Amino acid sequence: MYLCTLLILNLKALYIILGSISLVLGTLGIFLPLLPTVPFYLLTAWCYMRGSEKMYDRVMNNKYFGTIVRDFQEHKSISLKTKIISIFTLWGSILLSAFLAVSLWWVRLVLFAIAIGVTIHVLSFRTKT
Repeated sequence: MYLCTLLILNLKALYIILGSISLVLGTLGIFLPLLPTVPFYLLTAWCYMRGSEKMYDRVMNNKYFGTIVRDFQEHKSISLKTKIISIFTLWGSILLSAFLAVSLWWVRLVLFAIAIGVTIHVLSFRTKT
């Protein structure tokens, strides 16, 4: 009985740690090109849901990304504003990286291919009305 309780507590701690790492990565994704934001926030919510109800509620009620996570979980949709900001930020970061930080033509090509793929992926989700 004690061993089972200890295992459950360790699993909850593991979910909280993974959720926290995912939260940090998602937040970094706001500023770094090619690092996704919403998938990490979704993973954060999933981990916290299993690890800590209090932390899950804080994620879901966060004024910056709680609505995005909730909309995606419930409706598999992304608001038009979020799509525009995501795509604008993605392309701005890619263009800056490609022309200011990268000199190899094939690396630029890879960056543009990734940006096109991510853009198609974002646009493939329903737009929240």
